[in-house]
Amino acid sequence: MASLSWPEATLLIVAGAAFVLILSNRIRPDIVAVLVLLSLGITGILTPEQALAGFSKPAVITIVGLFVITAALERTGVVQRIATALAYLSGTSEARMLLVFMGASAALSLVMNNIAAGAVLLPAAVSVARQAGVRESRVLMPLAFGTLLGGMATLFTTANIIISGSLQAQGQPGLTMLDFLPSGGMMVLAGVAYMLLAGRYLLPKRESVGRTALARPDLSQTYQLAERMWELRVQADSPLANRPLSDSIFGSQLGLAVVGIWHGREAKIPPAPSDMIMPDDMLLVLGREERVRQLEAQHVAIGRFGYHRNASSSLAVHLTEVVIGPRSSAIGQTLKDLRFRTKFGLTTVALWRAGRSYRTDVGDFKLQAGDALLMVGAPGRIQLLAEEPGYIVLGGAEPAGQPFARAARWAVLITALALLVAALGLVSTAEAMLAGAVGLVLAGCLSMEEAYRAIEWRVVVLIAGMLPIGTALVSTGLAGQIGQIFTATLAGAGPLAVVAGLYGFTVLLAQLVGGQVAALIIGPIAVSAAVQLGINPSAVGVAVSMACSAAFLTPIAHPVNVLMMGPGSYTFGDFFRVGSGLVAVCFVTLLVVMRLFWHI
Repeated sequence: MASLSWPEATLLIVAGAAFVLILSNRIRPDIVAVLVLLSLGITGILTPEQALAGFSKPAVITIVGLFVITAALERTGVVQRIATALAYLSGTSEARMLLVFMGASAALSLVMNNIAAGAVLLPAAVSVARQAGVRESRVLMPLAFGTLLGGMATLFTTANIIISGSLQAQGQPGLTMLDFLPSGGMMVLAGVAYMLLAGRYLLPKRESVGRTALARPDLSQTYQLAERMWELRVQADSPLANRPLSDSIFGSQLGLAVVGIWHGREAKIPPAPSDMIMPDDMLLVLGREERVRQLEAQHVAIGRFGYHRNASSSLAVHLTEVVIGPRSSAIGQTLKDLRFRTKFGLTTVALWRAGRSYRTDVGDFKLQAGDALLMVGAPGRIQLLAEEPGYIVLGGAEPAGQPFARAARWAVLITALALLVAALGLVSTAEAMLAGAVGLVLAGCLSMEEAYRAIEWRVVVLIAGMLPIGTALVSTGLAGQIGQIFTATLAGAGPLAVVAGLYGFTVLLAQLVGGQVAALIIGPIAVSAAVQLGINPSAVGVAVSMACSAAFLTPIAHPVNVLMMGPGSYTFGDFFRVGSGLVAVCFVTLLVVMRLFWHI
């Protein structure tokens, strides 16, 4: 590479700093993107118009439209009906179950956001697995991988839209649905075949996060609740007697969760903050022994749950498992901040995160995507939570949106029309998606306020803020210089080796920073390398796009993997063990695809 000019050196510093910040996870990626945008404009590498142009790019408009279309399909119950139908197709065979859910997740990912497809199918997969006696860990990872494979076969994946924009930015034709469907279809078939023939034998055979807790009265496994579940009897002379629960020291001072109150034959599970604690009431409390023992000074008799059984304590405790969705508004907040117990009437007794159970001060944890919460409450309250966006209830609750039969028909019709128009190239993809979103609002499938809420603005800002890096890479000539490195290194081995090298490098990068960021960084460089070597730029674009979706090696590579960790009780090693074989299969399939469809 020749000596760098000042703009090129500055661009490398800005891009490198952005990469490090995103990788370190110290600053939110969308804030990093805004800093990148400002840096490129202030330093003069780009004009103010170029720096801000990302918000008007067709890729961003397409993504906005897709968010609204996805929300409409969910709200009207279209996708939930599909998930319900899968229960009848899955049967009790593990292999058949894997095939059905991988196929369904891949099919939904053709027209929906990958994360939304995984989130909608997750409760159905858990329910079907439990009814068939199959461990969830045997189904949920294939479900996640199915959504990623399906994303390779469609234009309507964020990374694929970004790569198409990179091609257009350098004067090349953009990608279409027909560019992805044949090539990605082979990837889907190869991936499903791998999971059926080899991958499923590498899946873990451990209990799920909540199966044991939901099935065993002592809750001794998974959340390890038995060692911290206590029965308390409030004595007549206790200062806690004749006071409301909200005015007690249980939660505010001791960090204990009161799961149930029994007053005579009346049970409150869970109790409301306004419920009175009366003399001789029995309390079911969750917490550490040293904190529970402090209640002895309050004239409270203490016993281990299950050791002092009586007519009252034999009443069943209704447990439900809830997963925090990747785009939930609860992320970054605590249950106390959300006033969760007051709003929903549910008590959270345990939290599962990254393979570990937490049972004390659960209300003080800042929630993360993929957290699994074990809750106690009435079915009606669980139903209320199931209708709240961002919470995925595993079993028991009926999905929201069932009454919208007429709206569901409109949602299917308008979505199909928008996709058909985009696929045939009658209008640009961005216009088709935006028109589809507007049509769904006009048809009453969702309100304008719901459409605004459906848009994941963090993703929009991330992409719009990082797109100027691609513009700067091209305008400064740095993309061409980096492309020369690839051509000089791999050109002697032939065009297929260049494509394979770009694919492999992108796959590794995607495991670290995700497919969206990988597409923003690699896209301009890959297109420049293709143009210099005389390789079909569209073929290179498709290869790099599919590499961005090959996020199989780590759970952090894609939010849909994070979503499955808690319910499947997976570890990082599980993803690497199963995913490494899938990456290899996809790599070999890519070489075949490049030969057959693109004649590389």
